[in-house]
Amino acid sequence: MGAGGNGQTIYSSTCALCHAAGVTGAPKPGDKADWGPRIAQGKDTLYKHALAGFQGKKGMMPPKGGNTSLPDADVKAAVDFMVDQSK
Repeated sequence: MGAGGNGQTIYSSTCALCHAAGVTGAPKPGDKADWGPRIAQGKDTLYKHALAGFQGKKGMMPPKGGNTSLPDADVKAAVDFMVDQSK
């Protein structure tokens, strides 16, 4: 899984640009109300949306947070980090 333990680093370098401030509806880590329904969809759905991009009611998620050079394992590690902060 490559960078599995690098979730926080990946989050800080790529994901935080939108997620820390809630830009375009991005759920902020630690916001249980915003993350709850997303977490309930299951990790596979969260991974799919993070990797491929997603258009939702609140906003949009660009594929790989706009950094398409990120390896899939890094994107998944960052998702895991945000979910762990938001349970």
